[in-house]
Formats: sequence, C-alpha cells, structure tokens
Amino acid sequence: MDILSIDGLPNDEIAAILDTADLYFSGNRGRRGSERLHGRIVFNVFYENSTRTAMSFATAAHRLGASAIALSVERSSVAKGETLEDTARTLNAMRPDALVIRHRENHAPAVVAEIVEAPVLNAGDGTNEHPTQALLDAATIRRRLGRVEGLKIAICGDIRHSRVARSNAKLLPRLGAEVRLAGPPELLPPDVPQLSVAEAIAGADVVMMLRVQRERLEDDLGDAPGEYLARYGLTAERLATATPGAVIMHPGPMNRGVEIDGSIADDPERSLIALQVEMGVAVRMACLERVIDARN
Repeated sequence: MDILSIDGLPNDEIAAILDTADLYFSGNRGRRGSERLHGRIVFNVFYENSTRTAMSFATAAHRLGASAIALSVERSSVAKGETLEDTARTLNAMRPDALVIRHRENHAPAVVAEIVEAPVLNAGDGTNEHPTQALLDAATIRRRLGRVEGLKIAICGDIRHSRVARSNAKLLPRLGAEVRLAGPPELLPPDVPQLSVAEAIAGADVVMMLRVQRERLEDDLGDAPGEYLARYGLTAERLATATPGAVIMHPGPMNRGVEIDGSIADDPERSLIALQVEMGVAVRMACLERVIDARN
C-alpha cells in the first residue's frame, strides 16, 4: 500500500487514518506508539527543502520505534547526475520498510513506487499533491471543531501552484465540507471559478491561507510590501466577515505580513497553525503504521 494521492485512498482508509491519528494525538496508544514499528527502517528522501514535513515524518517514525534515515540529496549521487530511477533502484536494494519522498517534479513519487518494493509515501510532488498534509488538515479541523461535514472552508492564496490546495480540494469535499478556492486571478487555475478572497472568507468556518510560491513563478508579482496583504491576505477586517467561531490555518511556511497578518497567525483562540504541526506527527504515525502493517 502506497500513499501517493488522495484519489488513491478509499474512504475506509481515510477514516482509519484519521481515527488512528486521533488516538495517537490523545495519547491512547502512548507517546511512542507502543514501539509498534520497532526495528523497521524508514527512508526520508527530500529533493526540496522542508522543515515541517521532513521533521514530522522523522518524529513519527521515531515515536513508533522505527529508525528514520534521511538522504542528504545535495550531497548524494544526485549531484553527480544520477537519475531518479537509479536512485530508487539503489535505495530499494537496501530494503527499507517504507520510503517517504518529496520531489520538485509532478508524479515523481509514483515513478519511485514502480521501482521500490516498500510502501512509498508522497511528501509533496511539484504542484501536484501533498496527501498527508490534507489528511492532517482534516484531522486538525475535526479535532478542534468536532467535524468536517457541513463546514465551509476557504482556501486562499496561490492556488495554481499549491499541492496543499489540490489535495485538500479532493479530500475535504469527500468528508462533507464545502471548499472555496480564492486568490489573485493570475494565481488561480483556469478550471477554478473566479472568486475573490473576500467572497471566499465571508461566512467561512475555516480560513486556510497559502503563501505565494515565488520560486515557482515565471514572473515575479512585484507587489510592494503590504500590498498583497491589503488586496488578497487575511486581515482583521476580512476575518470579521467569517463565522464568529472561525478558525485560521496555514500549512507553512508563513510569510507574515504578506498572506496573513502576524497578530492573526498568533491568535491563541483562533489560530490552529501550531495544532496543525502537532497533529501532523500523529497523522504521519498513522500513515506509516498502516502502510507498513499492510505490507506484512
């Protein structure tokens, strides 16, 4: 069993992952997961920079009793011209129990999964998908609000380049939520209805902001400091139009004062950003446990 995309996960698997993650978060299985994966080896292969996802997967493996081994891609044979496929064949020969990969190219994890015999987990591929982020976002919402079904969720920002938005747009409606995608017109995919950020946030129960991925832009937007926040970001004025109990999310990394006002990001009552990080470990524990157990 691989976790490559939301579409590849049946509803019963999604439910099992969310339920198991909630148990881990609550501590009902112990902080270290009762050493359920003692003696197993998890390879973490990140071709792009990462703090939250890389550390989250490593922490999840350790709490389950597994050994997390990270490949330093910039110091590996990739720097000498080794192809993704040859790297996959090399790693497969070392017989890991699971392989976590982030890559700049869309569908690269699927290519690796065709070669590696162990389960492969997609930690983000280009602008395509980030399935475990969507799972942890759903788990976070459910933990705080008690449900996902029936909620109005606004996802705002650089939708065109966001694998987080793409995975959430697939997962959250399957759990019964209404998802609204909004952002600057030039950062919306052509198949997404043109919706302003103000329209998306009005009446929303959850507001998730995304950063502008300038590293993926062909042309710099060139906004002056504060201009993006005023036109498209989450300000106190826009948040006031959401439901009174609306919560704020962000997958990180944040650009304070650009897509979100810093005081809103730090709001102890409404911001779930730290909870997302904490829940991410529990969700990835659940994912690692399920894919490795399914193999045996």
